[in-house]
Amino acid sequence: MTRVLVTGASGGIGAAISSALAGRGATIVLHYQSNRAAAEAVLRLLPDAGHELVQGDLTDPAAVERLWRDADAQHPIDAVVNNAGIFPNHPPLATDYAGWTAAWQRTLAVNLTGAAHLSYFAARAMAERSGGRIVSVSSRGAFRGEPLAPAYAASKAGLNAFSQSMAKALAPQGVYVFVVAPGWVSTARVATAIADQAVIADQPLGRVATPAEVAQAVTFCVLDAPASMTGAILDVNGASYLR
Repeated sequence: MTRVLVTGASGGIGAAISSALAGRGATIVLHYQSNRAAAEAVLRLLPDAGHELVQGDLTDPAAVERLWRDADAQHPIDAVVNNAGIFPNHPPLATDYAGWTAAWQRTLAVNLTGAAHLSYFAARAMAERSGGRIVSVSSRGAFRGEPLAPAYAASKAGLNAFSQSMAKALAPQGVYVFVVAPGWVSTARVATAIADQAVIADQPLGRVATPAEVAQAVTFCVLDAPASMTGAILDVNGASYLR
């Protein structure tokens, strides 16, 4: 049985990923930062038993280490999904310097260095066990830029590069690394933005991706993708951005 740690699992894409993986028989360790009630609600909806919660602040390196040890203590983690992320707006010409620096520091801490620190512990444990998978959720913003949230785009570009570096480093140990890069996704957090007709007009499908579609791609990477795909970045943006 595959045991998967999913970060940012208390709602949205993380909840969909947890549900999809559990539906395929995986046991899920759902990470949350502060909203335990939401995480418990997701937990109750997962099929079968054995799933659990783990709390941790991804911006704190010591907390990331505790998170990993809590998750991996009783039963080994076979795969990690780095899904947690934030998207604070901080347009450069309309943000004061205090707001600018705060946005950069927190965005990079959650989206990039938090994922990197967690992947460090996962990689070492998986290498000792001769196998495992690390899947990170990136964004099309890593390639096209985000003028209202440049730190977000930079963090996701960094996550892509980090993941490909890890794929090269870990392949000899049987640890495979993948990235899924969505565009707009129909979560409650972005409901107002995706209602904008300009956003829909930019979608060849006439709609944005659903959390279930992103979860399907992540599940493929965790459970089905061949070893030769390690290092791949899978776009899930409905042809709204091609590279």
